Amino acid sequence: MPRLFRLLPVLLVLSGCATIPRQDISSAPVRASDFVQRIEALDDNGPKLNAVIAINPEALRDAARAETLPGPLAGKAVLIKDNIETADRMPTTAGSLALKDNFTGRDAPLVAKLRASGVVILGKTNLSEWANIRGSRSTSGWSGVGGQTKNPHALDRSPCGSSAGSGVAVAAGLAWAAIGTETDGSITCPASINGIVGFKPTVGLISRRHIVPISHSQDTAGPMTTSVFDAALLLTAMAGPDAADPQTARADLQLQDFAEGLDKASLAGVRIGVLRKAVGNSPGINALFTAALADLKRGGAVLIELDFEADASMYRDESLVLRWELKQDLNAYLKGLPGNPPVRSLADVIAWNKAHAAEELRWFGQETFEAAHKLTDEAAYKKARENSLRLAGKDGIDKLLADNKLSLLIFPTEGPAWPIDLITVSHGLDVGAGSLAAIAGYPHITVPMGAVEGLPVGLSIVGTQWEDRKVLEAGAVYERLRSAKVPVPGFRRWGE
Repeated sequence: MPRLFRLLPVLLVLSGCATIPRQDISSAPVRASDFVQRIEALDDNGPKLNAVIAINPEALRDAARAETLPGPLAGKAVLIKDNIETADRMPTTAGSLALKDNFTGRDAPLVAKLRASGVVILGKTNLSEWANIRGSRSTSGWSGVGGQTKNPHALDRSPCGSSAGSGVAVAAGLAWAAIGTETDGSITCPASINGIVGFKPTVGLISRRHIVPISHSQDTAGPMTTSVFDAALLLTAMAGPDAADPQTARADLQLQDFAEGLDKASLAGVRIGVLRKAVGNSPGINALFTAALADLKRGGAVLIELDFEADASMYRDESLVLRWELKQDLNAYLKGLPGNPPVRSLADVIAWNKAHAAEELRWFGQETFEAAHKLTDEAAYKKARENSLRLAGKDGIDKLLADNKLSLLIFPTEGPAWPIDLITVSHGLDVGAGSLAAIAGYPHITVPMGAVEGLPVGLSIVGTQWEDRKVLEAGAVYERLRSAKVPVPGFRRWGE
């Protein structure tokens, strides 16, 4: 049941007419009204990308006011992933039909900060339902509310997730930028696969309040943009402490203008570790990565090859941590929702899905939900969190940096997009090491690195806790030095 909230009255308010003319897909919109027309042309019609779940009926009015405000973000149209609450007349669904009427009337703190900076909240983006934590055989970019999101570079290939709609929307020019969320790879993977910039900040730099949760240890929101500079602008606007989110207690010590001086950043003499085992065996990815390393060397970076592979118990224990915290955190979120939603706990969601199996469980199940609901051993959870955090942080990223006198780590973010297959499910190549930063809660940026057979691939740069500025600087320098051609969406099936 996609397009649940794309109502005709909304379009009438925004456009002033009953129909919105199709726009040339090669144009570059700059105003909110232009983006609305482009959404109509490419998301609702034409290739039908299914990236946008809802359009804010107040967007044009907000834009008229915002354009008179000072600052670099005034009037910029931004889409918000639909697990982040906004006070507009749009529900926050996490992609689930169980929350299709979840109008909370609240702005998440990060949304309130964006509005205060002049950002126009254009609408909500589709996502992998429940941020891809419901079942083990899920297909990235599918939700009961929004249907299947398509990759604009290859309509039959995955957009990755869970921030699928945000990644696709930015790549397709449906908004100036979008906000995604990540627990492990949900910003960086769709950014890489859709050929855009994605930044996952240090956990605790941005408040998570009024965001449908998975894990208080690993969840964070972050910007998805067409440039590192734009990502830094948005990060500056969203960052800051929130008394209701204890993880942000140190955020006030990190506040700065993350965009200032990025154009003058340098990597001369900066030692960067190359995670060689994260590159994989694809000749195409290897060629792109080799070119990226040459670009970085040309910029003065000192590259150190590392023979490192994470202990497998890190991934095993992360799985337990996410399931335990899902139960605790989602129960608390649902219990605190205003109004009268049909679900107030994880158990309620499981029962609701069974009662609406034709709509929700047709393509994959809810094994992860059910496993999380059964967990009772808190001691095992605490042990798993201690081990996974140690292996990713202290004995992982931090040890690699310290032992080799490094500032940063790099590796390919992800392989090229794999085919969408709702029936048998398909997956990508074994590439990347983003789980290290996700589990440790450290900053991670992906910047377009080029393409393999027309399919985008990103370069990942990772730093230690609170080194967000350093990671952004490295991303900006690489962006300037990049010699590879960055692909643009063709809005066709792959190979056509």
